[in-house]
Amino acid sequence: MNKNLLLLSIAQGLFLTNNVTFIAINGLVGLSLAPVPWMATLPVMGYVVGGALSTGLVAKSQQLFGRKISFLLGLIVALVSAGIGAWAVLHSSFLLLVVATVVAGYYSANGQLYRFAAAELCAPDYREKAVSLVMAGGLMGAIIGPNLAMHTKNWLEFPFAGAYVALAGIALLSMAVMSYIEFPPVVAKKASDHTGRPLNEIMRQPVFLVATLSAALGYGVMNLLMAATPLAMQVCGLSFEDTAWVLQWHVIGMFAPGFVTGHLIKRFGVLNIMGVGVLLNIACISIALSGVEIHQFLLALFLLGVGWNFLFTGSTTLSMQAYTPQEKDKAQAAINFCVFGTMAFTSFASGALVTTQGWTWLNWGSLSPVVITASGLLFLRLRYKKV
Repeated sequence: MNKNLLLLSIAQGLFLTNNVTFIAINGLVGLSLAPVPWMATLPVMGYVVGGALSTGLVAKSQQLFGRKISFLLGLIVALVSAGIGAWAVLHSSFLLLVVATVVAGYYSANGQLYRFAAAELCAPDYREKAVSLVMAGGLMGAIIGPNLAMHTKNWLEFPFAGAYVALAGIALLSMAVMSYIEFPPVVAKKASDHTGRPLNEIMRQPVFLVATLSAALGYGVMNLLMAATPLAMQVCGLSFEDTAWVLQWHVIGMFAPGFVTGHLIKRFGVLNIMGVGVLLNIACISIALSGVEIHQFLLALFLLGVGWNFLFTGSTTLSMQAYTPQEKDKAQAAINFCVFGTMAFTSFASGALVTTQGWTWLNWGSLSPVVITASGLLFLRLRYKKV
């Protein structure tokens, strides 16, 4: 852990503070403003749709300006989107709220690259640990995010308007942190420089396909259940304070393992750790199906977070075997586009399913992507054995 990795971990924590606060409040604010209940999670969907639409633009800005300036541009967008969100709540505009979250997606697309940038701030032999440690910075989001949502809920006249104002402050703080990080210098590219293989050739590799599948579906299952949790708990008569507590432990599960996931991958292999992530997802669904008491929500969401950490850290590490430094921008953009696309679908499906079919059927449906992920990992394991 060097100074730059430490600061990037803090930036990751502030990024997750934004994400957790969005998850905690956007569905509930959406439910209060939406014309019909099934549209409640459209603001959550808007966040990931904005991220998906921004992946190409973010990749281009990374190529032109380098990590630091591109990340700072993302934080400026975060500041603007938070202001739009506050205005939307104060004026009871559902459409403007969705616009705010779509705009905020640009920041999300930037923040998703923090984990890749971590590998560039250390020696090659330590990149698994660097990725894992920076992701562990998300623990800050686990602590600050739910508490920020609770304590700013009634700051202004309308519920949760103050939370968006607070997120503007988080963006400013993150800008200050980012300004002190020293990334590798941007090398000016010439027309004759080799840019690596075409993207379609990179994407045809089994390692890249399975890494992308695991990242997208692992995030999709996590998002499907996490986005629905505030709505499901409200339907079950549980308080917002209970919801914030459950989300806090969920995010702790997502990022606390980051202190050891890199070590585990080094010792046991990336596919084995990703396989454990799949098993934890299955355990989460089993507990969620067993009942709707607060302890069942708490344990299920905690295991969901740990399972996501193993799958997402593992898929990030696995994907690095499939591209060269010259190919990183287009390869990472392709991975993030698939992740955001899956998250967009699950964000919409989450609200629609939980309000029309209920929490139980939502969990049964989430088993399908878990099985597909397991099949991809098994395929790669068998292929490695043959090689």
